[in-house]
Amino acid sequence: MDQEQIHKKIGKNLQNIRKARSLSLDQVAELTGVSKAMLGQIERGDSNPTISILWKIVNGLHISFTSLIEDNVPKVTHIHLDEIEPFLEEDGQYRAFPIVPFEQKKQFEIYTVEIEVGCTHASEAHYDGVEEYILMISGALRLRIQDETYELKAGDAIHFSADQPHVYENIADEKTMYNTIICYPL
Repeated sequence: MDQEQIHKKIGKNLQNIRKARSLSLDQVAELTGVSKAMLGQIERGDSNPTISILWKIVNGLHISFTSLIEDNVPKVTHIHLDEIEPFLEEDGQYRAFPIVPFEQKKQFEIYTVEIEVGCTHASEAHYDGVEEYILMISGALRLRIQDETYELKAGDAIHFSADQPHVYENIADEKTMYNTIICYPL
């Protein structure tokens, strides 16, 4: 699926969520901190929103990130990383591949993340009760949560409350790769 199709799907799903909740664009703008004009562009599929903008939307509406991109899911899904279009940040140096989309009955989603050498990516605080698990595959990661710093290497894992700003930094001399599981409160 190419990037343009993803953004059209995001727009359609955002509009469906907004209408299902009987919200106007003005109300969604107030809840999310994203301008009415930007929300309108996203719903029309005319915008290429950043991960940061999408996090503002999902935090403000208390929905999962992948609820903006999900389709009907078959009973068995065989996932090939090279066939998934990632969300790109930091000029493509930070790539988040949506591996397991959110399902209402499961309350979690899984991403494989790749961060190039020297890249740092700051994440907005998620809404209250959201938890994140990081399972390192390769490289080395410095994770800053508020005033605390943690360094992780291949094979390490960390779990934290993601309702506060956090920063990911590749501190290896190679690409760093990890899986992240984002759990939403019931």
